[in-house]
Amino acid sequence: MKTITRHGALALLSAQIIAAIDLDIGNTDSIKSAASTIAHGMMQYYTGNNTGDVPGNLPQPYYWWEAGGMFGSLIDYWYYTGDTTYNDVTTQAMLFQVGPNNDYMPPNQTKTEGNDDQAFWGMAALSAAEQKFPNPPDDQPQWLALAQAVFNTQAARWDPSTCNGGLRWQIFTFNNGYNYKNSISNGCFFNMAARLAVYTNNQTYADWANRAWDWMGAVGLMSPSYQFFDGTDDTQNCTSQNHIQWTYNSGTFLMGAAAMYNHTNGDPVWEQRIRGILQGAGVFFQNQVMYEVACEPNGKCDIDQRSFKAYFARWMAASSKLAPFVYDIVIGPIQKSAQAAAKSCTGGDDGVTCGLQWTKGSWDGSKGVGEQMSAMEVILANLIQKVDSPVTNSTGGTSKGDPAAGSDSNTGPNGPAPEAITTGDRVGAGFLTTLVLVGVLGGAWWMVA
Repeated sequence: MKTITRHGALALLSAQIIAAIDLDIGNTDSIKSAASTIAHGMMQYYTGNNTGDVPGNLPQPYYWWEAGGMFGSLIDYWYYTGDTTYNDVTTQAMLFQVGPNNDYMPPNQTKTEGNDDQAFWGMAALSAAEQKFPNPPDDQPQWLALAQAVFNTQAARWDPSTCNGGLRWQIFTFNNGYNYKNSISNGCFFNMAARLAVYTNNQTYADWANRAWDWMGAVGLMSPSYQFFDGTDDTQNCTSQNHIQWTYNSGTFLMGAAAMYNHTNGDPVWEQRIRGILQGAGVFFQNQVMYEVACEPNGKCDIDQRSFKAYFARWMAASSKLAPFVYDIVIGPIQKSAQAAAKSCTGGDDGVTCGLQWTKGSWDGSKGVGEQMSAMEVILANLIQKVDSPVTNSTGGTSKGDPAAGSDSNTGPNGPAPEAITTGDRVGAGFLTTLVLVGVLGGAWWMVA
């Protein structure tokens, strides 16, 4: 066994200290530099631009939806920094995965795709439209139309046959989890509907947003104190809930509520709801530092869950552009979390790999796409007052839309031929479902068992 001398260990530690990210949250250049370092580390995991690989895909063990989340974060990275380093690879990925009907239902994913999976790509496209990310070539699908296509395919899946409505987690009947109606699928739908209402000023989108919000409260997935629970089983008519709470559920609804506040010209009802969401989200902070309360304390965060704080941080900041009173509430936790996240970025061979548990004050040994993305988003969030507000059709938006996009897609519950589904597909789609359904049946609270 090779040993490391005391002097060698000290030299290694010294190198890591030198390489560590030095973040000054009051300095724009420092924030951009830190984000650049972290983005570079994140993209080391991406193989979709390698010869023979599939643009837009992350390698195992990552799922397709997280790639959509990652490219959404790279759109944010450009928005906050102006750095075009990753623009081409982002555009390539976002367009390659649209599928034959331009609705983010690509054949390489549709057999196991859930509503939330599709929505993360749709929300990334919507961010591209709002932030004026460079438009695709004219002969390619456009950002706004892609987001509208995702919305339209999901509106067609709204299912009043059980629980008086709501979106199911899984799109197709043959996938495990089809009977699960969850907060993230309905939250993403609400989020897109509200933001599309702002961008297009089309009341139909706002009506759908109100419908989704009301349904969440009616079935108990949103508590009177604005806690958002994971999901519910429609075979029980949604009479019991899995009470696990995730950061990204609160963030998804916060952003949608801010959009509705903006669309309604500051309706006090939506202000009260936003303040309630922010108060309810206090469960996700320890001494103002963000953490995933359901899995970080017991060390059981899976690959997906390690990225959830990225979306929470993203939407905490972005919501303040649509509901300005939010800024004073969130900036303190954002700053504290950013500083803690930077302190976690001292790991790996490069000495700047980011960890999961920011509350530890140093790298915790965890690494991956989610860890990098989360640290990058919360650090970039400190620049929210330095960037332009999201555009709309009437305030400088240039992305071309199509209100009928996705209307002809054959993406209802029957979907592709069931005989095309393999055992491996079923296992992949059903793995997380099994965990959350155990939570429903077992009466879990907010901690992953």
